[in-house]
Amino acid sequence: MDKHYRFLAFDCGATSGRAILGTFADDGFRMEEVYRFPNQTLEIGGKYYWNVYGIYEHLVKCLTELGQRHITLDSIGIDTWGVDFGCIGHDGTLLGLPRAYRDPYTDGVPEKFFKTVSREQLYALTGTQIMNFNTVFQMYAQAEEGSVAYKHAKKILFMPDLLAYLLTRGKVCEYTIASTSGMMNQKTQQFEPSLMKAVGLNQEQIPDWIQPGEVVGKLRYNVANETGLGEVPVAAVAGHDTASAVVAVPAENERFAYLSSGTWSLMGIETTEPIINETSAWLNFTNEGGFEGTTRFLKNITGMWLVEQCRKKWQSQGKDYTYAEMTEMAQSAKAYAGRINPDDPRFAHPTDMEAEIRNALYDNGYAAPANDAKMLSCIYHSLAERYKEVLDQLQEMAPFPIEKLHIIGGGSANELLNQWTADAIGMPVVAGPTEATAIGNLMVQAKAAGLVKDRWAIRKIIREAFSVTEFLPKQ
Repeated sequence: MDKHYRFLAFDCGATSGRAILGTFADDGFRMEEVYRFPNQTLEIGGKYYWNVYGIYEHLVKCLTELGQRHITLDSIGIDTWGVDFGCIGHDGTLLGLPRAYRDPYTDGVPEKFFKTVSREQLYALTGTQIMNFNTVFQMYAQAEEGSVAYKHAKKILFMPDLLAYLLTRGKVCEYTIASTSGMMNQKTQQFEPSLMKAVGLNQEQIPDWIQPGEVVGKLRYNVANETGLGEVPVAAVAGHDTASAVVAVPAENERFAYLSSGTWSLMGIETTEPIINETSAWLNFTNEGGFEGTTRFLKNITGMWLVEQCRKKWQSQGKDYTYAEMTEMAQSAKAYAGRINPDDPRFAHPTDMEAEIRNALYDNGYAAPANDAKMLSCIYHSLAERYKEVLDQLQEMAPFPIEKLHIIGGGSANELLNQWTADAIGMPVVAGPTEATAIGNLMVQAKAAGLVKDRWAIRKIIREAFSVTEFLPKQ
């Protein structure tokens, strides 16, 4: 390699975002976190939105700081959460802030939608799990409530594409993020016309489809000048954060399952073809787009959201536990027998998560936890047992034997939950890397630059560059 290549990954999550600088050189691959910023929904008039302008300001501020450091970038990539979208007007203006998937405005909407397109028809076409916040249901809800932004949208842009648009003015529809919508026909790999009709969309409102690794555009003139970076290309990576994270699974072969652990836990396998049958429909598994034309066959599981919301409540009471302290607390109360179903709809957006969990335990016949430690023990044990249930279901449908579970993302740093998960599933758990999403983002940019051959070459680099921890099941 004759030169250093530098790529910047913007990894934007529902509660925070970060920028990771990746450098490829003769001496290997290295990463540096160069910026971090908070993110949260805005509640305005009983509706919940994403402050996309605030996110954009942080992106520009980060780029400006890099420009001041005289860092030359070969490309920039952006990944975010799925399903949410913005509406662009005829003059190129963003028509209001994007609605947030945790807005309860879609409660009950799937049942209304199924009167037009049945649940069975929807799943047969898209292979997408039925969740009330899917894009298809959000669009139906916005059409029903007479959303002015939705009604007058010239183009619909998903969140990573929207942020790339604000930086470049390039309008695209990246494959992996679009596949989370519940609108994509798995056979044609395009939005299904009958579903578009049901939600009041037309084909002209969907920008050109592109695959991970293609270029969206270059930093627009004023951003290039303001930041001092020049017209750096912005590449479409695997725009859905889980799709980027799966790229970074340090697996040696196909016989693995992954658990992308964060606010959500997403457990699945990587396949060459979608899995759409009566069993997958009944168990509500989803088929979403992956890197190099693969399919991410997975299930959403409520993850560290439970802990995050309890911690938020405890902080308001003056109990500011660190994550390390919470792990120790859960270990100390490991014998507490109470269990919940993490995916109970009551935990989607409660006003008081701790109270809701207590109510669920009472409904399930358990004594309420006497302290915060027992509450944490309940959550961690319940998650581990839910992981086993979903992995068992995957084993039944996978076209290959699953021999190992890779836990990636921020939750992979929780050694106690990793061990309890290994104990529950009865197979090895490999934890790490924690920054899998950003790593996958960077690696797709590296492949686009011709530095790596394919996803297996990427995974080999990751195994060599990052340490992982193996947890073996105990009695």
